[in-house]
Amino acid sequence: MNYLSHVLSNGLRIVHLPVESPVSYCGLAINAGTRDESADEFGMAHFVEHMLFKGTLKRKSWHILNRMENVGGELNAYTTKEETFVYSVFMEEHYGRAFELITDLIQHSQFPKQEIEKEVDVILDEINSYKDNPSELIFDEFENLLFENHALGHNILGDEASLTRFTSETGRSFVERFYTADSMVFFSMGRTKFSRIVKMAEEELGKLTHLSSEKKRIAPQSYLPVSRQIHKDTYQAHVLMGGRSYSMYDDRRTILFLLNNLLGGPGMNSRLNVVLREKHGLVYNVESNVTTYTDTGLYNIYFGTDPKNMEKSIRLVNQEIQRLRNNKLTTSQLASAKKQLVGQLGVSSDNKEGTFLGLGKSFLHYNRYDTLPEVFQRIDKITAEQMLAVANEVFDPAQSFSLIYAPKS
Repeated sequence: MNYLSHVLSNGLRIVHLPVESPVSYCGLAINAGTRDESADEFGMAHFVEHMLFKGTLKRKSWHILNRMENVGGELNAYTTKEETFVYSVFMEEHYGRAFELITDLIQHSQFPKQEIEKEVDVILDEINSYKDNPSELIFDEFENLLFENHALGHNILGDEASLTRFTSETGRSFVERFYTADSMVFFSMGRTKFSRIVKMAEEELGKLTHLSSEKKRIAPQSYLPVSRQIHKDTYQAHVLMGGRSYSMYDDRRTILFLLNNLLGGPGMNSRLNVVLREKHGLVYNVESNVTTYTDTGLYNIYFGTDPKNMEKSIRLVNQEIQRLRNNKLTTSQLASAKKQLVGQLGVSSDNKEGTFLGLGKSFLHYNRYDTLPEVFQRIDKITAEQMLAVANEVFDPAQSFSLIYAPKS
């Protein structure tokens, strides 16, 4: 699939992936997230994302909610540590409607005072739902442990103390500072003509401020690995192990993705699933993940188990890690690992919304979109020696963290 791109005079980038489908997608990817908040703005990026839907100069929240829903479309948004996405999915005939709504939300949201208190309560309920789910909460607390005293460690939702300080003015100030032309990508997928998209963008998004204000992302400093155990009202012991890894601009990240997939990816034949679940029956779910940021990254391994099996499970996980660090993959093992990852990527590409969001994120950070054949070529070039080197560097026990939620006795 070949994409089309254009840059407006104010620096805003446009990318469109032509797809013959009656369903279209469009949205804005903004290079602003939790790590861009100042000390007194904890949770602001996510709060702003919520408040975008609560009223503009010409629309109240009810009109925003119904604008796409009334024609069978969807309007969505989400916030990460480094990005905010606002996008819509709809029948192609409603492209203009979706485009106009999204640009209205980004440029003219008013953060109505009467809506703020209600939305703060909604977010506090969202926070409480995480607290009720230790298998999700542990990931946030682990990143705070891994990036202690750094903005990447902050959870995305914020807390009650910070949320209750937010006002219409602080919300609009955040948007003015970060929702600028050079920090955005308008991304689109469907059969709408690119010339029409560019024309609409020039008319509406060409008005955006050109340059970002002083946004300085400071990379996390050196660290000392930590192991921490917290007692909670749970039946299972929840265990998260891992450490820091490569940024999204480090070429070794592809090697790590392949290693991660082999170790604890979604396949039932991942090494951790085979040894912990299939062979020993110790866990229902075990997984490993890799996350990349613009200047750092992390990997983690998660499982939940009966407290009496926790130590054995940890020991077996460490044994599998050591296997990857000590034993170079054979030619057949490497070929099999590559074939599995290539197949998974191919299958996931059939998810059009996932492809669309990947287009926006890729163009936001790399100013390009890699086709599947290009990704496959990178995977094919990986050697067993590279796999061994990355495993020894990233999975170094001396650099690993662990966080355990243990049931109260």
